[in-house]
Amino acid sequence: MSSEVLFTVLVLAVGLERVAELAVSQRNAALSFARGGVEAGRGHYPFMVVLHTGLLVGALVEVWTRRPDAVAVLAWTMLALVAASQALRWWCIATLGRQWNTRVIVVPGAARVTGGPYRWIPHPNYVAVVAEGLALPLVHSAWVTAVVFTALNGFLLATRIRTEDAALAQLA
Repeated sequence: MSSEVLFTVLVLAVGLERVAELAVSQRNAALSFARGGVEAGRGHYPFMVVLHTGLLVGALVEVWTRRPDAVAVLAWTMLALVAASQALRWWCIATLGRQWNTRVIVVPGAARVTGGPYRWIPHPNYVAVVAEGLALPLVHSAWVTAVVFTALNGFLLATRIRTEDAALAQLA
């Protein structure tokens, strides 16, 4: 089986993981809204969806059109980083429980979560996003996608983190 096919399987697996995330997110968002949750940052959310979809599509397009060589040491290192980012992401999801979703929704009176990875890092899920956004394309040396996603994601995360911090300040 070619390295391009194996990479495609990996990207599709990450895509399926995203579908699972969205199912959890939609359920939790509905619960938050039912408890009086207020959403912030609606304006940047569509850009986030497009950017994250673009990461998956861009990596596949680059690998299948540019046909970069998969460098074994880079591939295995980046694959380990992808796996670690997935573990961190699901640790965040488990720690936040019903409060986790892909939007910024704050339920008045809810307690701010300070356990799990939030004990050490204020936004651990975004650490996972940054690591995965760089590492996933580099599993197959798709450096153009890695650089473009990382740059655009940096701008988006600056907005997202400001929005989230302002919303969470209401819980303090």
